[in-house]
Amino acid sequence: PMPIPSKPAAVLFDLDGTLVDTASEFVAVLQTMRHARKLVDLSEDSIRSVVSNGAAGMIELAFNCTQGMPEFEALRDEFLNNYEDQLGSSAQPYEGLRQLLADLSHSAIPWGVVTNKMRRFAEPLMAAMVFDPPAGALVTPCEVTEPKPHPEAILRCCALLQCQSQHAIYVGDHKRDIEAGKRAGCFTIAAAYGYLSTEEDPAVWGADHVVSSSHELATFIRQLIQ
Repeated sequence: PMPIPSKPAAVLFDLDGTLVDTASEFVAVLQTMRHARKLVDLSEDSIRSVVSNGAAGMIELAFNCTQGMPEFEALRDEFLNNYEDQLGSSAQPYEGLRQLLADLSHSAIPWGVVTNKMRRFAEPLMAAMVFDPPAGALVTPCEVTEPKPHPEAILRCCALLQCQSQHAIYVGDHKRDIEAGKRAGCFTIAAAYGYLSTEEDPAVWGADHVVSSSHELATFIRQLIQ
């Protein structure tokens, strides 16, 4: 692992499952779509475990329908439109992270978000969370040619925040986040509290540090910036 940075120049977060707990909104959309088709509710845990796989993963779980099947595009459009309609209604930042962002601000350390969520959804979600201070940069797949695990988005975010990637921290709840962060030269933190499927073990992702709760994340970063 990399040595712990003495004082990070910036802290970058993945969005869903790392900075903001968005699963409740996906659960609501999928259950409503299933009700309309006379299907019973899925367990919330089963939905949470596939959030990282995006719309395609959730549609496969809920309707046993994969990309390339005739009804897939219609299901995905319905899912995304319904999600957009109630974006930010029940999602919440993970506990302790609002205060962490305020603490970063007090230490004059910028923060940003690097997500595989499309800007159409990421921007209104970030606005709905009313972070204070707001993110200094938001990088989505819409601004890069290669999404995570490619490091391009993280390097772009660091450039926007005017910091060198080797002095930045990247926090994520998926193996591709850690891979992207390492390839960009960041100090990486695995958020083991995020949307993990049952067979995933963050301990083997090769992150420089693993945290099991958002409080543990906030405490760890706070120690670095004091």
